[in-house]
Amino acid sequence: MARDSDFCLDVPEDFDDADDETGVYPIAKKLILGATAADVFRKAHEWVRNHDIRLTDVSWDHMCDEDQPYVMSMYFTFELDSEPDPEEV
Repeated sequence: MARDSDFCLDVPEDFDDADDETGVYPIAKKLILGATAADVFRKAHEWVRNHDIRLTDVSWDHMCDEDQPYVMSMYFTFELDSEPDPEEV
């Protein structure tokens, strides 16, 4: 996957995130809404299947008084072609 400059973050020149424990890593969030829990899981399955991502975390919420009260937040990173596969290293 090629990097899209529209989705890049500008950081100060002196910014240093070289420390492994405190480093900054790009991550994205996808919200998936549904009328039922099963609906949300179906939508999540379809979305993940169609995108080359590495899922890192998931959170779940229920919003009362909404048409689609079930909400899943998926946190992920993009799989870039330049990254080596950890299992191959």
